Amino acid sequence: MLERMDDFFSARVNGYDEHMRDTIEGSDEFYDYTASLLPKKEGAVVLDLGCGTGLELEAYFAVNPSASVTGIDLTQAMLDTLKEKFLGKDLKLICGSYFDEPFGESAFDAAVSVESLHHFTKEEKIPLYTKLCASLKDGGYFILTDYFSKSEDEEKFFRQRLGEIKKEEGLGDDEFYHYDTPLTVEHEKEALLAAGFKSVEVLKNWDATYTLKAER
Repeated sequence: MLERMDDFFSARVNGYDEHMRDTIEGSDEFYDYTASLLPKKEGAVVLDLGCGTGLELEAYFAVNPSASVTGIDLTQAMLDTLKEKFLGKDLKLICGSYFDEPFGESAFDAAVSVESLHHFTKEEKIPLYTKLCASLKDGGYFILTDYFSKSEDEEKFFRQRLGEIKKEEGLGDDEFYHYDTPLTVEHEKEALLAAGFKSVEVLKNWDATYTLKAER
């Protein structure tokens, strides 16, 4: 049965870090690699979408301990774990949906998201990315490391199957449920460009996980 997104992660917060590092191909590299792409300047201001327990922040604070990070996540238990990890760091943690929370304008040097955005359609992402683009300062950028479909057929299959399961279980579209529906890399790039980013570059991949850089 489908679980609400916040319930799914609340139930799995214990052992979450080990699961993510041990079961996803490339995870022994891509968290550190993603962190290495974030700004190194003192006091850099970064937005983390779907920050979870802050796996990417472990490496980032190691290279930039003075960074200020705003993290948004649906799950309070994840945020509590993150806060305990980084006592004394400049953190603003928001329990909520990044679709609903305001980001402000020209507020961040960079934004990042790791293994969080593969649950949403291109149409859902465009307004989110439009808001995200506006929140970045001139010269700002977004680093996205996520899981992607290998073909349009695979993308369509995941989306269709989610619809079938929701219908079988009598669920509506007013909640986020945990079920992977990744876009193709090409469709992800199209969503970012439609949102106003001037360029999107694929930097690296580990099987189905890719790192993209979108420049404001």
